[in-house]
Amino acid sequence: MFKQLRPAIFLFLVFTVVTGFAYPVVVTGAAQVLFPSQANGSLIEKGGQVAGSALIGQPFSDPKYFWGRPSATGPFPNNPMASTGSNLGPTNPALFDGMKARIAALQAADPANKAPIPVDLVTASASGLDPDISPAAAEYQLARVARSRHMSEDAVRVLVQNHTLGRQFGLLGEPRVNVLQLNLALDASK
Repeated sequence: MFKQLRPAIFLFLVFTVVTGFAYPVVVTGAAQVLFPSQANGSLIEKGGQVAGSALIGQPFSDPKYFWGRPSATGPFPNNPMASTGSNLGPTNPALFDGMKARIAALQAADPANKAPIPVDLVTASASGLDPDISPAAAEYQLARVARSRHMSEDAVRVLVQNHTLGRQFGLLGEPRVNVLQLNLALDASK
C-alpha cells in the first residue's frame, strides 16, 4: 500500500510547491516588473495620500463634483469587498423605484436642467464599482458642477474633454470619463 501512496504524496508535495508557491511568485513578480501600476491597484495619489483607484468608483455627492454611476454594493456604495449587481430584473418594481429616486435626486440637485438624464446616472453597473461615466453623463452634470465651483462651463468642459478616454484599441467599448480623475483635476484647477 505504501508503494502506491508514495507517488501520490510526492506529486501532492510537488504540485503544492509549484502551484501554491512558485507560480504565484513568478506571476506576481512579472506583474510588478511589467505592469507595476496595475499590479498595485491603479492607485491615484493626491498630496502624497491615496485618493482612490482608477478601477473602482468612488461615492461623490457634493454638487461641486461629478457623480458616478449608482452602486448596488452593500452595506455601502462602491464597496470593493462586495462587488455585485442588484440582480433586479427589468420588471421588478424595486428597480423602477430606485431609478425614480435617482432621477428625483438628480433633478433636485439641478432643477434648471431639463435635458434627458443619461441612463448610466440612474442604473447601477453589473459590478457596482464602475469608475466611469459616459461623456453624455458628464455633459448632463457640467452646468451644476461649473455653477457650484464658480467656474465657466467652457473651463469645466475642457477638463471633461481632457479626461475622456476613447474606445480601447480604437474599437472596443464606448468613450468614457473616469469620475475620480476628473474630480481630482477639478480640485487641482483652483
